[in-house]
Amino acid sequence: MAKTDKTEDSKTADAATEEKEVKKTRKKADAEKPETSDKKAKLAKLLEKAKKLEGKVEEVKDVDLKKQVKPEDEEKKDTLVPMEDYLKASIHLGTRVITPDMRQYVYRRRADGLAVFNTALLDDKIRAGAAYLAQFAPEEIIIVCKREAGWHAVKKFAETTGIRAFTKKYPAGILTNTNLENFFECNLVFICDPWLDKNALQDANRIRIPALSICDTNNFTAGITQIIPGNNKSAKSLGIIFYLLTKIYVEARKLDKKVPPVQEFIDNWDTLLPPK
Repeated sequence: MAKTDKTEDSKTADAATEEKEVKKTRKKADAEKPETSDKKAKLAKLLEKAKKLEGKVEEVKDVDLKKQVKPEDEEKKDTLVPMEDYLKASIHLGTRVITPDMRQYVYRRRADGLAVFNTALLDDKIRAGAAYLAQFAPEEIIIVCKREAGWHAVKKFAETTGIRAFTKKYPAGILTNTNLENFFECNLVFICDPWLDKNALQDANRIRIPALSICDTNNFTAGITQIIPGNNKSAKSLGIIFYLLTKIYVEARKLDKKVPPVQEFIDNWDTLLPPK
């Protein structure tokens, strides 16, 4: 009789356990229903958005992407020379190094890693640099260019404006050492590269006079008062810069000088072609 009671108790326990499992399964199924329903609703919304986007993409296919440019990239109509001439002279090509000082003038990088200047901005900065230069009389300025690529253009600039030029080598101390026979005073030092022409820049900083400099993407600008950003490694680029500076300076100072054509600043100018 005791064994029968135990068996019945065991069956009752098993039945209760089974009932609990059934309830849990039902609760789980009930809980999953809304979740499954929510997932289906979200999927339906995503499909609806995808269809709408497909329609927009089809509309964009007919748009001329060349016209969809940023305002800062639009070609200026009042540049000092046609934009094509800037490209021919490679003034827009920087180096593979971009210093924090020059990052603001860079538009993008090419596939080969070369930095590309914002050409429209270069035009503005050449204007500003020329206006700054024109504040000083020719006898108050010296220009220094150690880089061989710039010697021809610098000499033409100096001959036309009457500004004293130092190419190849800058005689250190001529602005700071009063004991030197060739010592003289000036009010502005114009250099072509802050690194190669660092001795002239240091002298300008020592005697606390302003410095104007052409700066490439790899240059640091500490100690420079006025910057003309652009390619300072190429004879073509330096040629176009000095041609424009000469032209603006002569006009602004009302010098009785005839400005040579760009062909005299850049060799083989008429045969150069802008990059494709």
